[in-house]
Amino acid sequence: MVTSVLSSDQLSAIHQLLDRIAERQRSDFGNIVSDVKPDGTLITACDRWSDAELVKGLALIAPGEGVLSEEGSQRVPQTRAYWVVDPLDGTTNFATGIPVWAISVARFVDGRPSEVFLDVPALGQRIVALRGRGVMRNEQALTTATRQHANSACVSLCSRSIRVLQRKPNQPFPGKIRLFGVASLNLVSVAIGQTIAALEATPKIWDLAAAWLVLDELGCPIRWLDIDPAELSPGQDLSQTSFPMLAAGSWSELARLLPWGEALIQP
Repeated sequence: MVTSVLSSDQLSAIHQLLDRIAERQRSDFGNIVSDVKPDGTLITACDRWSDAELVKGLALIAPGEGVLSEEGSQRVPQTRAYWVVDPLDGTTNFATGIPVWAISVARFVDGRPSEVFLDVPALGQRIVALRGRGVMRNEQALTTATRQHANSACVSLCSRSIRVLQRKPNQPFPGKIRLFGVASLNLVSVAIGQTIAALEATPKIWDLAAAWLVLDELGCPIRWLDIDPAELSPGQDLSQTSFPMLAAGSWSELARLLPWGEALIQP
């Protein structure tokens, strides 16, 4: 029987699973070659190993709950509760020696994220969000106050959203631009105050799943620029589906950046 929330024992088991995978990724970093997938993106043996270990581990921790992952099944599971996994978000960084990547694990219940885990192995950081129960980074609570104290003026863009600069050539971009090369960290940077907004042109569900709940729990508004991921259907194939989005630290920042988000999705 599926439970709405995970038990403390299940949460502990997920932390142990992530510890093991993060340690392997740190060990492989700088010592592994990459292949090119059919869509032109990179993949390494560590991506494949991490995906297999996560899928196997989650099946033991939460029996009967389906898994959607970047390197495995990309269809929405039929179960009420299921997992959305990106075993190594930022493979290009990882494969080219840039020490910024993440492990993203999100549990969905009734179509929305319920418990999420975002591990940044190279930094030794782990962000955990539990719906209705807040956000922790390395067991320290994150709040709207911690975000506001950061006083950032930066806006995070993904590599594909850079094209908005060409679409509005006569207008200065309203912020200092940052590109982390990791979709989940681009988005979470807003929630923790590193940036005031993030614009993602082509994130897949596994890129945004964990960040979505972190943003929600810390009161950061999201504008889905095309498809709303809350409207997924069981069995739906998401391999080619992107969810362009703008996230901001406040409604006023969202309104200020929205013209740039709308320019992004224009033909």
